Amino acid sequence: MVSEKKLAIVAVGGNALISDKDHLAIPDQYEQVAITVRHIADMIEAGWDVIVTHGNGPQMGFILRRSELSLHEVAPVPMDYAGADLQGAIGYMFVKAFGNEFRRRHVARQAAAVVTQTLVDAGDPAFANPTKPIGSHMDEATAKRLATQQGWTVAEDAGRGWRRVVPSPEPKAIVDRQVIGFLARAGYVVIAAGGGGIPVIADADGNLRGAEAVIDKDLASSLLAREIGADLLLVSTGIERVAIDFNKPTQRWLDRMTVSEARRLYAEDQFDRGSMGPKIRAAIAFLEGGGKQALITNPANIGRALAGETGTLILPD
Repeated sequence: MVSEKKLAIVAVGGNALISDKDHLAIPDQYEQVAITVRHIADMIEAGWDVIVTHGNGPQMGFILRRSELSLHEVAPVPMDYAGADLQGAIGYMFVKAFGNEFRRRHVARQAAAVVTQTLVDAGDPAFANPTKPIGSHMDEATAKRLATQQGWTVAEDAGRGWRRVVPSPEPKAIVDRQVIGFLARAGYVVIAAGGGGIPVIADADGNLRGAEAVIDKDLASSLLAREIGADLLLVSTGIERVAIDFNKPTQRWLDRMTVSEARRLYAEDQFDRGSMGPKIRAAIAFLEGGGKQALITNPANIGRALAGETGTLILPD
């Protein structure tokens, strides 16, 4: 049966799974997932069908650090397999949390996690200029030794040490979009495109191979929303609303803006390119691709934002 409800993609950041530096363990992360799920469940009970996407930046760092520490005993974990590993693990957290929350509320819904591949272009300029830091900080000698041994690209990271850097290409297509859309419109809560999806490249025959790269999860979420015709892109972040002149005496919170206003402010560098910038880009791409509305807020205020009481709403012109 096809659901007649409105469909939203809720993009949750990987940092949202970690409350602070003293709560990094997996049980701690699950507790944060459970808190986020409670807010999303309110949205579902209010009549939305939902696809949840999530980041995995800190978790990718953890799994690659474990791989680095064990290089003397086992082969390193390729990044596409690390991404798949994390999609399964974080997807399991969300599926379990939704199941527990639905049982508590006596809601007859189920969640399902889909291991998701995202197509990227082998000719993307990012592959010739890796800039995305991943893994642990190292001294220069260790970094260069591992670069020689493992074929890595390494770079100095803002005075904090050396790190491996990888490409961050633009997402071109969500390979598993039909499965994700089918499940969502059948009423399942779908956890998909974790970490922006596993980056894959197609050869001349259409065969896929994994790439040592990372994809911005907000841009991938926006692409998925466009490809399946979602009604809403909701980007969950660490702040209640978007601001211009952030952390300046002239800071001003934004309740709403048009896509043209968002595009102008982005061009004026009002949004940090490493944090809020990709979220604004994702909203712009969604609306320019036919989306109806984009909303940016933090998990605790999802319900109030949907009611128009807070958050930053971005609309077509």
